[in-house]
Amino acid sequence: MDFSNFMQGLTTALEPINIMWVVIGGFLGTIVGMLPGLGPATAVAVLIPITFGMEPVSAIILMAAIYYGAMYGGSRSSILLNTPGDGSAIAATFDGYPMAQKGQAGQAMAISAVASFIGGMMAVIGFIFLAEPLASFALKFGPAEYFLLMLLTLSAIVALSVGKMVKGFIAMFLGLMLSTVGIDTQSGVYRFTFGSSHLSEGIDFLIVIIGVYAVGEVLYNYLTIDQVKKEKKKVGKIWFTKKQWKRSLWPILRSGPLGFVVGVLPGAGGSIASMISYSTEKQISKHPEEFGKGAVEGLAAPESANNAASVGAMIPLLTMGIPGSGTTAVMLGALVMLGMKPGPLLFENDPNTVWTLINSMFIGNIALVIINILLVGLLVKILDTPAKVLYPVIVILAFIGTYTLSYSAVDFFLLLIFGIFGLFLKVMDFPIAPLVLALIVGADMEQNFRMAVLSSNGSLGIFFDTPIAIALAVLTLLSLFYPLLIKAFKKKGKNPIDPISKDM
Repeated sequence: MDFSNFMQGLTTALEPINIMWVVIGGFLGTIVGMLPGLGPATAVAVLIPITFGMEPVSAIILMAAIYYGAMYGGSRSSILLNTPGDGSAIAATFDGYPMAQKGQAGQAMAISAVASFIGGMMAVIGFIFLAEPLASFALKFGPAEYFLLMLLTLSAIVALSVGKMVKGFIAMFLGLMLSTVGIDTQSGVYRFTFGSSHLSEGIDFLIVIIGVYAVGEVLYNYLTIDQVKKEKKKVGKIWFTKKQWKRSLWPILRSGPLGFVVGVLPGAGGSIASMISYSTEKQISKHPEEFGKGAVEGLAAPESANNAASVGAMIPLLTMGIPGSGTTAVMLGALVMLGMKPGPLLFENDPNTVWTLINSMFIGNIALVIINILLVGLLVKILDTPAKVLYPVIVILAFIGTYTLSYSAVDFFLLLIFGIFGLFLKVMDFPIAPLVLALIVGADMEQNFRMAVLSSNGSLGIFFDTPIAIALAVLTLLSLFYPLLIKAFKKKGKNPIDPISKDM
């Protein structure tokens, strides 16, 4: 690290105009992150015209602040409404929403903000010292390694379905089947489009997320709407307890670096980072039976990971000119239009821009944790809204968010279909996360598998050809068999009625 460049970047980042863009971008990102269907990529894309008249350094500061600001905001609707703002916020529904149901919404949102802050700050520090080495490591990932990474993610999330792993596998395969809808990018063949040109581009995973989580939740709760009105939920304290902090600290510290490394891998993103961190924490927890029922570490870990992943995704963008996520892909296009050339020479040719961005991330994370904690008291009042008012609002937001994806009425029908499907999954007690995650990574997983097999002339040995591939394959097997091993050890310990193993 060049200390003089670092200080010069800090000076530029502390200019009032740049601080203003950091705060504005972070606030807008938080708000957009809360809205179903509108992710950070959409927010950045909409604001690109505004950046045309700005200095390039201010423009990239604004776009980056929107990006990691949305990581903060995405968990708000997950916690309060069981409706993820985007794919990265899915894991926040697992324990964040149960915490809100138990009257701990304020505590859940506070620990979420602090976890995001710590994860983001750890990632920025990692950015400073590890940008170039991690970029070089990411280049070692070929199609086989990416396929195995995605397979590891799916196996880890299915392994969380303790007591109903068969249903978890069924949900995962349904998600993979849905990911095959559309034009095959390698052969150009139309698959399962049923003559609809709209389906030729595939089914947007955000429609599925909004449908099975938001609409499905509304339909399920509509069955007991009178009871919901009578049982007014308590908001609880706005700040978390010492016990909750003690349980969350190490999961936050473990998940931040994990999310950062996953974020560096092009195409991995916050969804994979948050799922892997959640799976890891559940498997090593002393109280795994509490996960899914309001375990505070089950919320803190993925929140730390997905915010760290958003910072990590900036590394391949700046060092190699390769987008690490959908949002950084939009940012790459904007930066090129602004006259910047992300790539290996950026650190040499324009160090002030890079170090100003890095320092602005420190400032942005501080501003965002303050903004999000101040908003806790306001946002938790959503829980005081009568169910007969709240549910229609959720449905309206769901339809608005869906329509803004491609401005097509066909998406409305898909939303209703997946809403009913989500109700069915909930009634039949199927885990939803494996289905959604499989849909998110399914298309890339298929393409990487096919490219790997083609490059090896049909030999499957390519999936065990490098140390990275072997390590990922071993981790995949361990993640699947870990629950079975735990069950076996518990039986040997004469604890056959342990809550994690009795339904296995």
